[in-house]
Amino acid sequence: MYEPEVPRVVAFFDGQNLFHAVREAFGYTYPNYDPRALALRLCSARGWKLVQTRFYTGVPDLADNPFWHKFWAKKLLHMRRQSVAVYSRSIRYVRKEISCPSGETHSVVVGDEKGVDVRMAIDIISMAYKNKLDVALIFSQDQDMTEVAMEIRAIAQDQRRWIKIASAYPAAPERRGNRGVDRTDWISFDKMIYDECLDSTDYRAEINASEAEAGPEPGSAPGPEIDPALDLDTDAED
Repeated sequence: MYEPEVPRVVAFFDGQNLFHAVREAFGYTYPNYDPRALALRLCSARGWKLVQTRFYTGVPDLADNPFWHKFWAKKLLHMRRQSVAVYSRSIRYVRKEISCPSGETHSVVVGDEKGVDVRMAIDIISMAYKNKLDVALIFSQDQDMTEVAMEIRAIAQDQRRWIKIASAYPAAPERRGNRGVDRTDWISFDKMIYDECLDSTDYRAEINASEAEAGPEPGSAPGPEIDPALDLDTDAED
């Protein structure tokens, strides 16, 4: 099994996972990345051909959080105009009981992106099986993706062809989570590379100031409405 001369890459973004990692590593308080630009940057440095970018995220309903709902609606619309395949699910908020070291119990409301990571995992495996990629470049540090990596290796062995799965993540000297998904190739990127790939539009500025004031602290749970399903045969990148 030989590596193709120019490997075909499909980039898979876990939008919320990447945002929280970037916030921890670089301090940004809202999702200001341009997924397609970031994927292109990492691929070009390795001589890979990016054939598709796919983006997955949970988003709050309009009634739950108008500010972040509208933010993501604008940002995802921009992505789709760039031919990025977008998949989103509503974030469901549930109340959980948290036990403190003092013995006290507090009730907090947390968001649940149920289904987003499963959809991404299914698409990675499906596209590898259908020979639509040579490299699955995942922008996630979710260790649940380790099982996906094992499936990719099994597909490569069964089909007797070269397939790679790589995990891309932000790295900073002071960050504790400087590691990718187990059983994948790790590709770290620093703040300089990330800053070359920022979205030029700040969608927060397009939202009414009063709505912004009513929203949560930036970055607390950025979260849209959007495409109900993905088409695995979406046209490739230009």
